[in-house]
Amino acid sequence: MDKFTALEPTRLYSSSTSAQNKRANRAQTISRWIGKLPVDIHLLVLNHLPIPDIPAYARASRATAGLSRDEKVWERRWNDLAITRHALDDTLDDLESKQKPKAGTRSRSPPTIPVDSLDDDFGEFTSAPRTSAVPSLSAAFTSFALTDASPGKQTFRARYTRAHLILKKCLAPLKEPPHAVLSALTPLIGTSLLSQARSLRLLSFFLSPRVRPVRNWDILLAALKAATERFDVSLLTAFDAADSRGDEVMMREVAHASWEVWPGIGDWEMGKVWAEKREILYEQGRWNPLANFTTENTLDFTPMDEFMASVIRALEEHGTRAVFVFPPAAGVLIGFAERVANEVVGEYIAPLLTRAREISNALYLTAVAASFRESWRIVDVLTTVSSNFNGKGKDKAEDVVFMMFEPNMDEYLDEEIESLKQAFEVICKEWDRSTLALASHSTSPKAQQTRFLTAQNPALMKRTVLASFTDMLLLPVTIVPRTVGAGVVAVGGAVGGAVGAVGTGMVQGIAMLNPQRWVGGTGSVDKAKEYASFSFGGAEGEDAIFEVGAGDEEGGDDGVDDSSILPYTASIASASTAATSFAPEASPASATKTKLAPTENLDLLLSLDVALQLIHADRDALKRLETFASYPSQYGARVRETIEEAFCEMLGVLCNRHLEKGFGIATERMNSYKPAEHEQTVSVASLLQFFELVHIGDTIQSMVQVFFDKELAPYIDKTDFLNVVVREKKRFENTLDDCVAAGLNAGTQVLMNQVEHIILTLTKPREYYPPEDAPLELGSTEGCTEAIRCLDTHCKLLKDSTSKEVLEVFYQEVGIRLLAILQKHIKRQIISLNGGFQVIADLNAYYSFIASLKVPNITADFSHLKMLGHVFVVEDAKDLAQIVRDVTRYGGAYRPEDIYEFIQRRADWKKIEKTVDKTMYNLSFKEDCIVC
Repeated sequence: MDKFTALEPTRLYSSSTSAQNKRANRAQTISRWIGKLPVDIHLLVLNHLPIPDIPAYARASRATAGLSRDEKVWERRWNDLAITRHALDDTLDDLESKQKPKAGTRSRSPPTIPVDSLDDDFGEFTSAPRTSAVPSLSAAFTSFALTDASPGKQTFRARYTRAHLILKKCLAPLKEPPHAVLSALTPLIGTSLLSQARSLRLLSFFLSPRVRPVRNWDILLAALKAATERFDVSLLTAFDAADSRGDEVMMREVAHASWEVWPGIGDWEMGKVWAEKREILYEQGRWNPLANFTTENTLDFTPMDEFMASVIRALEEHGTRAVFVFPPAAGVLIGFAERVANEVVGEYIAPLLTRAREISNALYLTAVAASFRESWRIVDVLTTVSSNFNGKGKDKAEDVVFMMFEPNMDEYLDEEIESLKQAFEVICKEWDRSTLALASHSTSPKAQQTRFLTAQNPALMKRTVLASFTDMLLLPVTIVPRTVGAGVVAVGGAVGGAVGAVGTGMVQGIAMLNPQRWVGGTGSVDKAKEYASFSFGGAEGEDAIFEVGAGDEEGGDDGVDDSSILPYTASIASASTAATSFAPEASPASATKTKLAPTENLDLLLSLDVALQLIHADRDALKRLETFASYPSQYGARVRETIEEAFCEMLGVLCNRHLEKGFGIATERMNSYKPAEHEQTVSVASLLQFFELVHIGDTIQSMVQVFFDKELAPYIDKTDFLNVVVREKKRFENTLDDCVAAGLNAGTQVLMNQVEHIILTLTKPREYYPPEDAPLELGSTEGCTEAIRCLDTHCKLLKDSTSKEVLEVFYQEVGIRLLAILQKHIKRQIISLNGGFQVIADLNAYYSFIASLKVPNITADFSHLKMLGHVFVVEDAKDLAQIVRDVTRYGGAYRPEDIYEFIQRRADWKKIEKTVDKTMYNLSFKEDCIVC
């Protein structure tokens, strides 16, 4: 133990004070200081020192001398000269070549200070000979600057030194009188105009406040500016003379020289003066904007075509010269185009729009879109004249027209929506008036005709209508009216084959696909009236409402082949002729449909015509708005918002004022339908007509979807569920589904009331209790046959008019209600053993019909009901009781108590009641009932 000594405690961690001291020592070692200031401050001072003061700063100490050679300092000085930025290296080389001494001359080097011989930190310059004369400032700077600045290194310091020495030799002529400065500078900067201009520009950078190369730099800069102004004035005079002679080469040389000496502040005088001398800016009196209006107050833009052709010729002529003469960076062409657009085209358009607004709003909207389309020709000519306006540069050319037309945009966008609302209001009022007229002529044969239901294939007819509608959407729209009343007539004969077998009502719907009504350019005074004037031929008793005018038959100047019209008009005429009488052999269902009673006319509550009119009005507005779709910034956003608002307004009117209203009236009338008041038993007129409404509603929804995909989809994100258009379209679809669902619910009730009425009225009193000697016929009864026929007719009609999901719900509801009706009907009868076989025959027929609907759960219920019919043909009472007690026999659909109610309708019930009760419940009134 004596060999061991205690260990001394050691400090595992240093104290905070010692750690801070160590960090401070390391920081002092890392950071660089010159005197009491860090290097960064010294560099900041050097960056702002005038060039003549840098040698004095460098003589302060060895450290400052080394810092004054730092490349960061001289990089900034070199950049201040802007030689690289403005590509003036060649100019600097030319100046240097002119300053080289001629052969045979001897140059004397200025006295220098031997800076490199200094090696101590405090007495740097004490080693210089005391008897030597004090060198001049320039000599000192020259010695300082040239030290270690050999040209081979190409450092920023060497570059600046070379430029400084070259440009400083050009400062002496600036001390001459103002009128002699240019003459004195000519031997140094050359005689070429472009060379002189670039040299003057380089000297202006050299004498700038950022460089300050000499002490009197401000005085020399003022003299240089005066000389530059004299030089620019002489260039302007030379340019004017060359312009008068048409000497484009001289104009180009002078213009480029003037652009080089322009300081970049304000407008470039030469480009401005050239633009002001163009005659196109002073010829407004030659053109009359009001000549675009005819005596009938319609538009004919032929005068504006001539006006714009003159403007385009001027832009082509002067623009081509501007591209050749002026530097691209000067922007002379774009400035000239802006003046032409604002002072010529804009002044022409303003009174034209004012006059159009005084005539009508519809004419004003057409005039705005047409004027903008005509003005857009300026962009086309600019992109043709100069390649600088192609690609990304095209935005500058487009901005010329956008900026010119901006004062008209607010009023136009507001008016577009207001006029659209007025057009919708007129269409709806006209439809309401026409509907009342149709209702008052319920005996009119054409008012009775259904449309889709009379076709052998409603789905094919629907696809044909949509295909024709799509073709109409693809037709070009004439924005600029060229001649009064001109239109484009072009349509294929795709509709012809399918239309021939359709009634007049269907022809009325397709007639709205007349391309004459879908193509603009008519110059109509009031578009709202035009939309509402589309004929409702079925009400007026007209056979054909698609007509081609004499002017259209002759063919317009639009290059459309009129032969394409003939198949379409022929198909319409044949359809109209065929509409007067339906062929009864067309199909069994159609033979029934032609006997409908004209009491309700629910199929007249909706119209494809109205939907097409609303879409037509919205499409007209949309096509005008598309003209402005490329507008940038806030007006571009407003245009897109207006496009969305126009579509939403159309959906709202179509939904609230037409579909919802029509389906609501139809549902109300179906709820008040009483089968006993109608002679026809197999067909429910109101329900058939409601099915026609479902067809029309489904077609309208498809048309809206096509219109949305073709016209609206390019402007919105269809996957954005928060977009107002997507939400409004979803609301429209949901409303239509709700209307159809409510109508189907009422229609189902009407149908089942009719079925119950058929069963009650056609079932004979002893249908299921025939006489004992009556022959046994195992066919279904007349009431059963007619009820199934009624159900089958209406179910088939709905099959192609709604979705599979809605159809399945309808079938299921029909099955549930029919099951209740049959159970109620059986409980009202007295059924004998022979009549039981008749009950089974009827139940088998009902089961077969329900099975054809292919709804599994309802089919199972009718299978159990069919099995229930066996209780009426079992003779033995005990066997009957066992059948009643066997719950599994009916799949759990009926309890023993339910079956007990049915067997009470047996004709022999009084005879077998006790036996059945005893067998079912093990009851004996003689044994179990004791009267005390």
